[in-house]
Amino acid sequence: MLRVTPVPEFKPHPFTILGWQTDDIERTVTELMQKGVCFENFKLSGQDERGIWNAPGARVAWFKDPDANLLSVSQHE
Repeated sequence: MLRVTPVPEFKPHPFTILGWQTDDIERTVTELMQKGVCFENFKLSGQDERGIWNAPGARVAWFKDPDANLLSVSQHE
């Protein structure tokens, strides 16, 4: 169970507040996009058109929840 409590006057932070690790980021991003999730593109070197950023030892993709909190999925080598 995940419990979330609304708070008045909440301001989202500009950094990732919650992330999930996956064994196959390509599949995870594709499945989430098919469900309507929009991934962020920060124009980072190594970030592809779907928003997957290829960094040394990891691949990361970010998206926002309905309250504009920044979330991520990642695959680590």
